[in-house]
Amino acid sequence: MKLSSSASTSSRNAGGGRIVVRTHVSEVAFEEMSATYPLKLLSPRMGDNDVAVTYMISYGGGLVGGDHIELSVDVGAATRLVLLSQGSTKVFKTRPGRRAATPARASSPGWHDDAVTTQRLDAQIADTGALFLLPDPVTCFRHAAYRQVQTFRLTGNASIVLLDWLTSGRRALGEEWAFSQYYSLNELFVDGKRIARDAQLLEGDPVNIAPLPERSLRDRMGPYSCYANVLLYGPSAEGVINDLDARYRAISVFKRAEPMDVLWSLSPLTGDAGRVLRVAGKETEDVKVWLRDALRGLENVIGMDVYRKAFV
Repeated sequence: MKLSSSASTSSRNAGGGRIVVRTHVSEVAFEEMSATYPLKLLSPRMGDNDVAVTYMISYGGGLVGGDHIELSVDVGAATRLVLLSQGSTKVFKTRPGRRAATPARASSPGWHDDAVTTQRLDAQIADTGALFLLPDPVTCFRHAAYRQVQTFRLTGNASIVLLDWLTSGRRALGEEWAFSQYYSLNELFVDGKRIARDAQLLEGDPVNIAPLPERSLRDRMGPYSCYANVLLYGPSAEGVINDLDARYRAISVFKRAEPMDVLWSLSPLTGDAGRVLRVAGKETEDVKVWLRDALRGLENVIGMDVYRKAFV
């Protein structure tokens, strides 16, 4: 794997980045890779030359209120790109004296609120190309406000495996579901038609629905401390989808005196062409181990060495 060229980062806004990857003969090459502070992109050589791997890293080990990341990804035909992160995406608290605004679409003026940490990913995947977004979970610190919008546009027989997950925070410090706001939106388009739109909003303000007592975010999310959504679509995800379908059909329903350590569900996308996998666990490690086993079929697609890097 080789880096063909790198565009100048001087013209990009802070936190902006772009990845363009193509397959030439039998080798993957990055035609463009650029990023500006606080975003950093690294592409180590690992595994086979026909799979590209990029780590998305933030300087200082996390993001603070007011940081804005905007990453553009362009995956060519017959090209496989794996996007990873190095450790959880830590979101530090909102800057003092500011208040998190109401969640907004990326095109709205409120998207660049100075009090909110934002990340936006726009990905184009050409026919027979594949993108595997397998980052570590987002961890929001006390009073942090975070929004992300991720849009994936596929053509023809392109594939996507998207893992989007978060933890309750720094439980060892008593910060369990203590953040101010978490908002995540994932949209999937195939040949211009939207086939999936998944939005999640969590807010720290107590909820009072009469005649029920007031409930905090911790009350509403417990006893689980980690939630994950996985979107699977396309030929490269078929093996995993078949495995999950078989496991889901084998589930027995019965009453339990205590909540299970890990819960999961599986739902079809429009036209039954893909799946949405949802997982909740009492411990982040429980969810990681469960996902590592459930998605193991990806080893045959991206290679064992690369796959193991996603769930270390």
